[in-house]
Amino acid sequence: MAEWHRVAAEDELAENMPLPVRINGEPVAVVRLEDGIYAVHDVCTHEYALLSDGFCEDGKLECPLHQACFDIRTGAALNEPAEVPVTTYKVKVENGEVFIEM
Repeated sequence: MAEWHRVAAEDELAENMPLPVRINGEPVAVVRLEDGIYAVHDVCTHEYALLSDGFCEDGKLECPLHQACFDIRTGAALNEPAEVPVTTYKVKVENGEVFIEM
């Protein structure tokens, strides 16, 4: 059964700056964009690298290892070498606290 997990205070998230968190041992990258807060699995689907160590711009999260980009909203792989999307997670904000459903 899915559960909501508090991961940060909303004001801890700077726009376009991925925040790495762990939920039940799973690495998750949380990113604040202009239109909301999003969360994806923090490991690149091409080769092991933490996406939270990468660069985020225009809703794209770039892997620091081989520059594969993922759509932070949908998880879609946007360019090679990645071909498999990353898992996305539901996010909600309540009373200034950010929660992710896992």
